[in-house]
Amino acid sequence: MKAAVLREYGEPLEIEDVPDSEPDPHGVVIETEACGICRSDWHAWQGHGEWADDQVPEGQILGHEPAGTVVAVGERVERIREGDRIAVPFNLGQGDCELCRNGHGNVCEEGLALGFEADAPGAFAEQVRVPYADYNAVHLLAGVSPAEMASLGCRFATAYHGLAHRADLAPGDWVAVHGCGGVGLSAVHVADALGANVVAVDLDDEKLAKARELGADETVNAETGDVPGTIRGVTDGGGEREQSERESRRTSSGGAHVSVDALGVAETCRNSIASLRKRGQHLQLGLTTDEERGEVALPTDAMTMREVTFLGSRGMPPTRYDELLRMMDRGTVSPAELVTAEVSLADVPDRLAAMSDYGTVGIEVVTEF
Repeated sequence: MKAAVLREYGEPLEIEDVPDSEPDPHGVVIETEACGICRSDWHAWQGHGEWADDQVPEGQILGHEPAGTVVAVGERVERIREGDRIAVPFNLGQGDCELCRNGHGNVCEEGLALGFEADAPGAFAEQVRVPYADYNAVHLLAGVSPAEMASLGCRFATAYHGLAHRADLAPGDWVAVHGCGGVGLSAVHVADALGANVVAVDLDDEKLAKARELGADETVNAETGDVPGTIRGVTDGGGEREQSERESRRTSSGGAHVSVDALGVAETCRNSIASLRKRGQHLQLGLTTDEERGEVALPTDAMTMREVTFLGSRGMPPTRYDELLRMMDRGTVSPAELVTAEVSLADVPDRLAAMSDYGTVGIEVVTEF
């Protein structure tokens, strides 16, 4: 089968013939119908993550947002059959550890990261192996296109998990999203679907226009100056909830209730925290580059005095994908609206390179293998 292989960091991926996939006893193999091209693939291609013991090995098949049709089933698999159409979370749990049993399989103790480690070859390939399929495979709704299937992957699921499960977000709250790449636009769309008021921030007016299409109430071009001050002004007195035990956080004027760093550079992280009202919550979705090397200096005294919460979100537990599928079925969210291009496997090296200068808008998906 053909696959896009990382042979050298920063050099174009090689499109190669590699051996066909075979299912593990507890796994399945899918014929890949679509796979999103994510900024996390760009980080892997650049060789980032060494500082967190998370560097992808050379020789890896990249790609971690797949969906497709099951073509082979391991002997120990019980609930997945040949012909099933499934999506696959990149954060693969094995299903039996304490974290998996308690609904946190996205941070499984024995988990694998699809497309990021040698034991889990990725989905920029005609076929991909899915381990522990009874736990990880997500059955798709009838009529969902391959591109929309794949757009549920890392970015959309991470944004949804962060806003719906990690943050204390309620209808009427203000959410600021810093960076309108794939995960940022996903966060805009999800926050709007959850009933929040959304401020989107970026340097690119085309991306800000897309954010408006996806539900942003206000947009801020970061080149205009004081991003936190602008957000505090936009949100002053807005988004107040009804009386509750958390009234002090909900009604303090000026600033977002939840602010999202969807890029992962020092400036967006600090701007996100500075955009919060008292008792606000910062949600980190973006990963850092080799400039920050995993660490950003933060105003910890101010965060302490304002009781600001710092949260992270990594993928989403496979056991909670049914929430997203129900929202899709009702039309509350539409991941397909984020898909801006369908490309071939041969295009992947160039589309990754375009991310170096933030030259992509929305989610691009490989649909031709």
